[in-house]
Amino acid sequence: MNFPLAIHGKEFSADMKPVMEKLWADISGKNEKIQISESFFVHLKEHGFKLDEYRTYSTDQGPDNVQMAWSIGGDGTFLETLSHVGAKEIPILGINTGRLGFLATLSPEEVPQALQYVLSNEYTIEDRCLVAVDAEIDLFHGKDFGLNEVGIMKTDSSSMIQIKTFLNGNFLNTYWADGIIVSTATGSTGYSLSVGGPLVIPTSDSFVIAPMSPHNLNVRPLIVSSDSVLKFEVSSRSHNFLISIDSRSRVIDSKISIEVKKAAFSGKIVKIPGDDFLQTLRNKLNWGLDVRN
Repeated sequence: MNFPLAIHGKEFSADMKPVMEKLWADISGKNEKIQISESFFVHLKEHGFKLDEYRTYSTDQGPDNVQMAWSIGGDGTFLETLSHVGAKEIPILGINTGRLGFLATLSPEEVPQALQYVLSNEYTIEDRCLVAVDAEIDLFHGKDFGLNEVGIMKTDSSSMIQIKTFLNGNFLNTYWADGIIVSTATGSTGYSLSVGGPLVIPTSDSFVIAPMSPHNLNVRPLIVSSDSVLKFEVSSRSHNFLISIDSRSRVIDSKISIEVKKAAFSGKIVKIPGDDFLQTLRNKLNWGLDVRN
């Protein structure tokens, strides 16, 4: 089969090796054109996998001329794979060898069936809004986009920070809090959920602005259009703050203002038959669990 495919995965322990060997046999047995991320290639070689016939790709440049990318791990690995793909908008399928998994929903046992769906074009691709962060400095070496959220947080363990927030050029609020999360609809089941944000259908064109431990009881999460442009000016006793986007983060000077908006490109997520967000909610968050049901 000549189905150009990119593969990225997380490191795994020795007790997971039999699962990975079966998984790799299922994938490579029906595919002659696989590109493997450099980091995952090295890890597979360390576990004795024979990979001499396969190409690698750098995480900075991403894969070339592939039809699909497969992420093997958890949601964090899926987000890493998305950062490799970037503006190339290569569709990504997530295989879950981790724990919860809202992005990586496919179990290793389901891979053979998933391959059949892919080969027979029995799958759909969902467009997901990405969030982008901009500043007067290059924050993340050109990878200024994310699928889940942008976070602005204090860097110490004591005093809160003040985050002056503007929505489309209009003053919105000054948040006195430990931080603030700007989540996409996809990211509503992630960090945003843990600070009290609402669940949002992931294909919705919206952002959730959710404060972290706000010092005002009348401040609540706010849903805005993903076409909105948000600007943040931060004040803190430490004169700095932490900025994060998905799994990447750094500390910057509080003199730097941050702009958050929709990215110029979208994320593409592969959905095979039976992969349904509402079913995932019921299975993984016990959504609607009630003895009367």
